[in-house]
Amino acid sequence: MTADKSQNTRDKLQQAVLEPIALAEWSADWAQQFLQEKRRLQHLLGPAAGRIEHFGSTAITGMPAKPIIDMLVEVPNLSWVRDTLAPEMEPLGYQLFWRPATPGDTDVSYAWFIKRDSNGRRTHHLHMLLPDATDWQKLQFRDYLRANPAVAEAYAKLKRRAASEFANDRKAYNAVKDAFIKPIMQQLTRCS
Repeated sequence: MTADKSQNTRDKLQQAVLEPIALAEWSADWAQQFLQEKRRLQHLLGPAAGRIEHFGSTAITGMPAKPIIDMLVEVPNLSWVRDTLAPEMEPLGYQLFWRPATPGDTDVSYAWFIKRDSNGRRTHHLHMLLPDATDWQKLQFRDYLRANPAVAEAYAKLKRRAASEFANDRKAYNAVKDAFIKPIMQQLTRCS
């Protein structure tokens, strides 16, 4: 990797880490934004396109969220994403990050793209996953909240509080959410 490319990667990572947490109230437009991006990705991926799912808070009616559409995208392999897809997506405003299975791990769990608008604001997070990736379980949490409005409301309150307390600390904000999500996911995986 050249020094310029390495510095660019560090700059992108620094930008992503330091962006503040700002929640918006739920918008019906988020479902349309997902469908538009899904069509764009199906065209871009062509025959390699697998499942493309809307998940996260923007996929749950009434849930406050960072106004960023989270998507799970099934891909045939991560080498193809790196060598073929990423170079095609970068000029279209997508930034690629490799996400480890656990922080500090050297094994890549998935390719993560941040898409930004012309003002540099995040609009989409694309999680490019293999068909058997454990991250597909995130759909269970989405579906659980959709089916359990009282739990969804408790999660919404927690998110608002965490965003207020940790607006400039993504790690702390995510830790608060993870403490809520983890026991639910343990229950769901035991039941499945």
